Amino acid sequence: MTKRFLLLSLFVNVVMSLTAQEIPSQLHERWVVKRDLPTSTICCFDEKEARKLIGTEIEYTANSFRWGQTVTTHPTVQIKVMSAEQFHKEYSGGGANDSQVSFEQLGIKALHVTQIMLGHEPANITGATIEIPGDDVLIKDKNTIIFSVCNVYYEARRRPVSSGNRK
Repeated sequence: MTKRFLLLSLFVNVVMSLTAQEIPSQLHERWVVKRDLPTSTICCFDEKEARKLIGTEIEYTANSFRWGQTVTTHPTVQIKVMSAEQFHKEYSGGGANDSQVSFEQLGIKALHVTQIMLGHEPANITGATIEIPGDDVLIKDKNTIIFSVCNVYYEARRRPVSSGNRK
């Protein structure tokens, strides 16, 4: 029994990675950036610049994603599942004065999170980074995603579909 538990623990702690051809359906729809999240990160935005993303929209389809007027078609798609410890290790610096980010700061209560990374040509959205908002997201829950731009973390919520716009 102990050996089986150890093997299961090792499997869960290993980062599982998968390359897909299409953007996963759990992202399809429109998302509205609602707020920036308080983290202990070192970023390349000032507060005024960071707030410009709030209220903007990200849209995902099977073969594209859009933020504002920037559309990326047929991005490469990588899906990764990671633990809180793995996330902290990958996205935080090594020293006490370095960037620190955790599931707790992001409001993630799960033991593991799914990360979806959309590869694209370098973009010049802000002048400070080649990222496109929404190109690397964490699935917090069915209606909430988290992403970062310039090491500022944001929460976006699925845009409600009005009864006249249902598919």
